[in-house]
Amino acid sequence: MCILNIFQGLFTNKIFLAIFISLLVAQLIKVHFLVIKQKQKLHFKDIFLTGGMPSSHSSAVTALVIMLFLTEGVTSSSIISLVLAAIIIRDAMGVRRTAGEEGKIINRIIKKSKLKIQKVHYSLGHKPKEVLVGIIIGILTSTIIYFI
Repeated sequence: MCILNIFQGLFTNKIFLAIFISLLVAQLIKVHFLVIKQKQKLHFKDIFLTGGMPSSHSSAVTALVIMLFLTEGVTSSSIISLVLAAIIIRDAMGVRRTAGEEGKIINRIIKKSKLKIQKVHYSLGHKPKEVLVGIIIGILTSTIIYFI
């Protein structure tokens, strides 16, 4: 019964709900692009993809920031969430993007060398437009949930 109360509490909390729904919407759009646009078969692991359009990291942290500002105003929590969001969004476009591009190049080198070396797993970061769409999803989701 205790676990049921925890889940009930989470899904009645507007802040959690905004984060969860924005993350879900971004991931569903990402899977849609993968399956429909790129004509790839859907796999369970695709639900947890990183990189690509839109940025679910950006949508989730943006939803957190907006909901905290709407529900609490300017507080220590809302300012901390803003700093956290800025770091995550910058990292998605910078470090993760660079590491992903390097991973692609390393795999091409491995393939051309014809050595029996396992390919490197890499996770692509985001282009600015992917992050922008994620931010928009976070803003819209949190604003809608706040006013419901």
